[in-house]
Amino acid sequence: MMHSLRVMTISTLSLAMAALVGCGDDEPPNDENKSCSVQAQTGCGTGLVCEEVEGGEPTCFSPVAFKGKVVNALDDKPVQGARIVARDANDAAVSPVAISAADGTYTLHVPAKRNAEGKPLPAKLTLRADASSYQTFPVAPRIALPIDVDTATGSPPVVQNASTDIALVPLQNASGLGSIAGHVVADEGVNLVPAGALVAAGGSTGIVDFDGNFVVFNVPVSMSVDVKAYAAGLQISPKTVAVEAGKETGNVELHITGAATADVSGKLSIVNGNGFSATSVVLALEDTFVEDVARGEVPKGLRAGGVTGDFLFKGVPDGKYVVLAAFENDGLVRDPDTSIGGTQIVHIEVAGQNIALAESFKVTGSLATESPGKDGIEEVAGTPTFVWADDSSEDRYEVRVFDAFGVKVWEDLAVPSVSGSKTVSVAYGGEALIPGMIYQFRATSIKDETPIAQTEDLRGVFIAR
Repeated sequence: MMHSLRVMTISTLSLAMAALVGCGDDEPPNDENKSCSVQAQTGCGTGLVCEEVEGGEPTCFSPVAFKGKVVNALDDKPVQGARIVARDANDAAVSPVAISAADGTYTLHVPAKRNAEGKPLPAKLTLRADASSYQTFPVAPRIALPIDVDTATGSPPVVQNASTDIALVPLQNASGLGSIAGHVVADEGVNLVPAGALVAAGGSTGIVDFDGNFVVFNVPVSMSVDVKAYAAGLQISPKTVAVEAGKETGNVELHITGAATADVSGKLSIVNGNGFSATSVVLALEDTFVEDVARGEVPKGLRAGGVTGDFLFKGVPDGKYVVLAAFENDGLVRDPDTSIGGTQIVHIEVAGQNIALAESFKVTGSLATESPGKDGIEEVAGTPTFVWADDSSEDRYEVRVFDAFGVKVWEDLAVPSVSGSKTVSVAYGGEALIPGMIYQFRATSIKDETPIAQTEDLRGVFIAR
């Protein structure tokens, strides 16, 4: 049985967010197709929501629901108590939270703008899932795939397929962990919405939902844990709390004190891009950064896409970040030769001031990944063989395998160059892989003991079976 190990991408549905709030008890029980107010959520009866209509007035409809199941990736057993939320293309939460039941199932109502006949219009949403003793879904290199709202069928309309099932990877050691729950509110006179903000505490994260609530699971025990929240344009004051093993520290209230106003700017240079001319730059939270695989979680709004030279992040909240270029699957990677300028990983700290990076990033064409994981997560039985495109100028290759937590499980640093072949192949030679675990291989070409090219950050991902 293969489960979706990814979350999805989305188009912004700002007004429709309000459509998921139930109408007041004092409203008359109206039928579907009645006029209503999206923002005030009035005029709809029990079980109906007020949705926008293309070219028409807002109308009452049965809500679109995503239905799925959350399971343990290693044994397919159901996961109870997982928090699932839908997000738009900017990672803003657009739904309340659904909690998985004892059998792992959940039902999540999501916003859906309609056409004149009441059918949901095309829109893509993604899911995020968090649970005690499990790794958050998604975390790179597990990528987010879209769920199409307009594929909902039936009455009421439902989307239920492989993309709405989620497999969570269990933590290797969940002892000595607690959780933090709370709410993000705006100070008086501050008209800003926290939905989609990323809450970080002790290296773990949670998402602020449509109602402003959050839970951060798997926080290491400490008498002094800083709880911080991040989203572009929001300055949210942190709070320090104590965390006990196996217990929830509740009622933690974070305040939006105003708008974040700092700018972070820089420039990248694409050299030998193999025909690719645009990439992305992200600001990843330093608290979540994994050095070996150069990845971390990115708050809402702190991603710049389609970058060909200059880039600019506006409204960056105070905090410590790692600036990563060419992080997504676009045929480009950060130049792996760290002996030259513009290839070092850059760490910055924002404290209300504008930051202009002094040196441009160097980005180059990637080594094409062939298998496994060329276009998505693949299942691999037995001993995998890793295949990637040959780099004609190399002396040798290095290949490394990491698990879902970014821990290196095997490497071969002396893979010989090839002659007369367009690809390079090497068989895995480490300890037995754990069935159900997610892994990634990365290959790097070496010339004169200098790295010159590598496979992409989010390819080469596979599941051991």
